[in-house]
Amino acid sequence: MEYRPGMDSRDLRSRSCGGVHCALFPGPPVSVSLANCDIEELVQPSPEQVEAYELYLHLPELTRLWRTTDYPSWRNESLVRPALHSLELVFRMISGVLCDTRPYIDRDEWVRRLEALANLQLEILSCIVEGDEEAPTSQLSNSCSYVGTESVVWHKSGSRPVVSRLSKDSLLPRLAAWRTAQTVSMRMHFAIEGHMARSPFTLGLGEPNLSGKPVLEYDKICQPLEIYACRQSMPGHPEDHTLSTVHQIMEAWLEVASGLLQNVDNKVKAGNFEVAAKSCWIVERVWKLLINTMDLLQIMDPDDFMRLKEELAISQDGTAVSTEHIGGGAYCLRSTRLRQVTKGCKELRHLVPKVVGVEADPKGGPRLQEAVMDLLHSHGMRTHVTPPFNRPLAYHSSTIHLLQAFQAVEAAVRQFYFSYQQLVIAVMGSGEYKATAQTEISAADALSQIYFEPPYFPSLDGAKTFLGSYWHNNPELEEGAIMRQLMVEKTMRANSSKASSVANSDSGGSDKGDGDEERTQKSSGGSREKPRKYANGALTYNTSHHQLYQGAMGA
Repeated sequence: MEYRPGMDSRDLRSRSCGGVHCALFPGPPVSVSLANCDIEELVQPSPEQVEAYELYLHLPELTRLWRTTDYPSWRNESLVRPALHSLELVFRMISGVLCDTRPYIDRDEWVRRLEALANLQLEILSCIVEGDEEAPTSQLSNSCSYVGTESVVWHKSGSRPVVSRLSKDSLLPRLAAWRTAQTVSMRMHFAIEGHMARSPFTLGLGEPNLSGKPVLEYDKICQPLEIYACRQSMPGHPEDHTLSTVHQIMEAWLEVASGLLQNVDNKVKAGNFEVAAKSCWIVERVWKLLINTMDLLQIMDPDDFMRLKEELAISQDGTAVSTEHIGGGAYCLRSTRLRQVTKGCKELRHLVPKVVGVEADPKGGPRLQEAVMDLLHSHGMRTHVTPPFNRPLAYHSSTIHLLQAFQAVEAAVRQFYFSYQQLVIAVMGSGEYKATAQTEISAADALSQIYFEPPYFPSLDGAKTFLGSYWHNNPELEEGAIMRQLMVEKTMRANSSKASSVANSDSGGSDKGDGDEERTQKSSGGSREKPRKYANGALTYNTSHHQLYQGAMGA
């Protein structure tokens, strides 16, 4: 779509998509239905684009590492392994920033953001392994004879020395030996110590481990050397490593989110809503972590990135797999995991009838919505009879927690796509949102519409809407009573302050009158005493001089 003189700005900002308004440039939310617009079809990349994306990020090798099962009895292995891999990728980015010889990069901001990202990863990892007693760990030794190159000795006052195993393949212990990275590694060690406080074990990356907990078999599980072998770095393109590593971190956490969604489905079917809610809240944190991960691209040098963007082409047997640039505003949509996890988050709505215990009405009736409203109104703390089953259903507050977590995941998904749209504009310019000549609507346009989709959980949305209407029409409540009371209290305080200031001014005026009268009397008395004072002073002066004079004459 090209600009023509005289074209209305509203026509430039929008384009028709099967009768549905689709935003071309960022604008106000579009209040129309997207029922006629197949978002899933619009964001579906070609097989060649998917293959090029996966080869560029070494995803076949990483997927093999993530899905390796070395400990069948450890249920969290498929979640912890990619999480540890993403942590190592952050350590690799920190080392890359510290070793970058370009004098124009914002090294301090890079280090701050990477530290913040590592802290978010540690927070989610600690939530995953909280209470995990099945993880493969090694017990600490109290004998210094076991000290080796991969060991560290901690000695607490009044106790025997404790020998803790230290990872010999991870990059973090090596960063501690760098002069430029000592401060960073020290903060990371204390962050690990703090975040893993609730876990029954620690990671063994050089953290103090003052509680003497068992140490995770980090090198066997994470295999840091295998992760480093998947490093992508094109000579002459310093931002190539940044772009590929950021997307590798995103893919690792999408693998974690996929496993968590499977856990939610299994726990809901088993009736364990409390554990399902916990996994769902972790999924929400993962989406927010993805936002912070992709925001790292904002710090890339614009000129270096634009050069990489123009020259990056992944070929196979001399034939270009994809002739399109990596831009288009929807490069992340080439990720199969991202589309699958997004779809899995939307399909959580199919679990709502199981959670509430009421079958959805096939005719579209409000049966499920009324049950959810009754559940929310009772805080999940009472038993009631739900038609058409005519049997009591005992709810618990964890049921509401799970429903709240469902909607929190929905909000996080929308935030991610909205943030990614703004990221594309900030990094590559709004021109990336132009449609191509071959397609009526680009994938970038569909990306901008993902967060305008109808609610994923219409029954929950409707229940909260009608619950708000119930309290709005409740005769026992007075709308705006709290705000009016606050305004009355504010007015009373203002009047009281004004009255006290007036009283102080009146008392100050009377005191001023008394003071003026007293000062008048003193001034009149002082005027009569001044000559005496001066006379006495003169007398004293003359007398003293007279004595001095007499003394001089006598001499």
